[in-house]
Amino acid sequence: MQTWHGEFLIRDWQPGDRQSVAYVITTVLMEFGLSWEPTGADRDVVQVEQYYQQAGGQFWVVEHQEQVIGTAAYHPIDRGEKAVEIRKMYLLPQARGQGLGRFLLTQLEAQIAAQGFETIWIETATIMQTAVKMYEQQGYQPATGVATQRCDRVYVKHLQPQFSLT
Repeated sequence: MQTWHGEFLIRDWQPGDRQSVAYVITTVLMEFGLSWEPTGADRDVVQVEQYYQQAGGQFWVVEHQEQVIGTAAYHPIDRGEKAVEIRKMYLLPQARGQGLGRFLLTQLEAQIAAQGFETIWIETATIMQTAVKMYEQQGYQPATGVATQRCDRVYVKHLQPQFSLT
């Protein structure tokens, strides 16, 4: 995957991105009073190959002027048939307010639908008010069953099945 949103390059994660990605996620978490958990909620970032690439998901990085400034990812989960979880939607402050988060979410949804998945789950924290508002505006419905300790909200969205005429 490689696409542009204005001056932002969105591309597939590469092993050389691990430190930059950890920095972005740690920085955003700290901004909201949350902590980086490399052996807990963030072990998927330490092991992107296992949690995303080998599991049938995708992990993207967002670059601006060759600097990683954001992330977005999804991977299949056992929470109903054909289900995925969107994870690691983080943008540094300088990348916010330009429609990039909404663009990333719609790109993730398109990729998820194209892969035949039908249900998307997202966990987040109430303190991340902009993210909560965006998910709700994009049709995500509050649900129950938060699995990540630092999160206190979970949302679900059911996609329309993709039909092929061939």
